[in-house]
Amino acid sequence: MPDLPQPTIGLSIVVPVYRGAATVGQLVEALSALRPEGGLEIVLVNDGSPDNSAEVCRALAQTATVPLTYVEHARNFGEHNAVMSGLRRARGHYVITMDDDLQNPPEEVLHLYDHARNGQWDVVYTRYAEKKHEGWRNLGSRFANWVADQLMDKPKGLYLSSFRCMSALVVREVARYAGPYPYVDGLIMQVTQRIDSIEVMHLARAEGRSNYTMRRLIRLWLNLATNFSLLPLRLAMLAGLAMGSLGVIGAIFTIIEALTKETPSGWASVMTVTLLIAGVQFLILGVMGEYLGRAFLSANGKPQGVVRDVVRSTTAPSNPEGPRA
Repeated sequence: MPDLPQPTIGLSIVVPVYRGAATVGQLVEALSALRPEGGLEIVLVNDGSPDNSAEVCRALAQTATVPLTYVEHARNFGEHNAVMSGLRRARGHYVITMDDDLQNPPEEVLHLYDHARNGQWDVVYTRYAEKKHEGWRNLGSRFANWVADQLMDKPKGLYLSSFRCMSALVVREVARYAGPYPYVDGLIMQVTQRIDSIEVMHLARAEGRSNYTMRRLIRLWLNLATNFSLLPLRLAMLAGLAMGSLGVIGAIFTIIEALTKETPSGWASVMTVTLLIAGVQFLILGVMGEYLGRAFLSANGKPQGVVRDVVRSTTAPSNPEGPRA
C-alpha cells in the first residue's frame, strides 16, 4: 500500500460519482463557496459511470476555485471501493464523504466538520429526521443497520450514513485495508469508538433515481456479514448442532416406536425430515462457500479498484498549515 499524503489542509470532501453528470457540477459549486477553518479540497472519484460524468469532472478540475482532485476508475467497483480510492488521496485533517445527488445540503458540511473538530470526535455520522428515499430503500437501510447492530461492535442505534466525517487518524487506518470487498463503516468500527452523530436535513433527489438496486444492497449486506464478522459461520454451526440434536431425538423415538408398536410406512415424515436436514446442510455449505470464495478472490489479488487517471487542479490550498489547534 503506497504512503498516504500528510494532512496539509483543514477539510477534504470525498464524493464518489456514478451517473452524477447532472448534479456534480452544482455540488462542487456549492462546496467551493464554503469557508471551513483551515480551507478545503474536493476529491471526485468517478466509479466507472456510464454517462458523461468523466467529461464533467475533468472540466470541473480545470475551472475549480478550490483544490480539486479527480480520480477515474477503470470500471465500476462499487461505492465503498470508490470512497477508499478517494480517502487515499485526501489531504485533510478531517475528511467528509458524501454522495453526488444533492440529497445532503452542502451547507450541512460545515455543521458536520465543526462538530467533529470542536468535539474532538474521530468520526461523526449524520442522521435524518425524515429521509427522502423511496420506501423500499428506507426499509433496506433500516435492515442494513439492524444487521450491523448484530454483527459489528458499534454503538446501538447509531445510523450508518454515507454522509460522515472522519479524522485523519481514522482515514489513515481505514485506507490501509487492501481487500477487494471494503465496507467503510465496518473498517471504522475496527479503528475507534470515539463516535458521535448529529441530525441534518435530507432532501429529495434533484435528478434521476437512486443508483442502489436491491442487488447492490444485497451485495453490501454480504460485505458486512462476511468481511467483518464470524457470526454467520457460528450460526451455521449452531444450526448444525440443533439439527443433529433433533436427529438424535428422532432416532430415539423411532427405536421406541419400533419396539412398542407397529410402525406405519412413514413416508411423509421421512421425506419431511430428509428435506429439512438437506436444506440446513445446503445453507451451511452456502455460508462456508461464500467465505471460501471471498478468501480465494482475495488471495488471487482481485483488485479493490483500478485507477485509470488522476487529474489535479492547479488551485493552491488557501491555508496549507491546516486548522488552528
